[in-house]
Amino acid sequence: MEYCNYKKKLEEKEQQKDKMLSNLNDLEKAINSGLTTAVIRSTINFDQLYIDIKVENIVSTILFLKTNEKCKFKQLIDITAVDYPQKEKRFKVVYLLLSHENNFRVIINVDIDEKDLIPSITKIFPSANWMEREIYDMYGISFKNHPDLRRILTDYGFKDFPLRKDFPLTGHTEVRYNEDKKKVVYESVKLDQEYRDFDFESPWEGTKYIQENEKKLNKDK
Repeated sequence: MEYCNYKKKLEEKEQQKDKMLSNLNDLEKAINSGLTTAVIRSTINFDQLYIDIKVENIVSTILFLKTNEKCKFKQLIDITAVDYPQKEKRFKVVYLLLSHENNFRVIINVDIDEKDLIPSITKIFPSANWMEREIYDMYGISFKNHPDLRRILTDYGFKDFPLRKDFPLTGHTEVRYNEDKKKVVYESVKLDQEYRDFDFESPWEGTKYIQENEKKLNKDK
């Protein structure tokens, strides 16, 4: 009896998954039809729709996804970015939208150069204000027509952008309380000890410093 119930539940889940995938395919067709040339490519992975677009089409795409009757992506979940220093277009800006009515998620990818400006979507989603400021603060990506584009996570006078791959792990400055001056001071990072060089030679052959010591001993003999 328990096995029959378990099997029935599995079949129901498979049917729901097939129905969801069918609806996702219909949604993909509707978006490609509505946005036409704005969509560079679209794929379905992990029950989510991924769309790649050009930077100049970001506002019209987001507006379409929010207002179109077949889409209704009325919640902006997040905006984030990824740094690929080796690529010609270094940054990928990622928008995550949710449709509560249709229970769908869409992920929009935009590849941009380091000097490119991205149109702000704060007029469509006011919650994008702080998200865009965070990307500006962490990656140095600027947003055009943003109402208040300034740093939001780092301190005043912070140099460079912490989530870029070329940013040093130790940072450039450190903050501490100075007992003599009785205030918080900024200082250049000073490492208390040098980084150690690790030897990854096979332990059976002996590490380099052991081999060198053995050679010296043999010479002395």
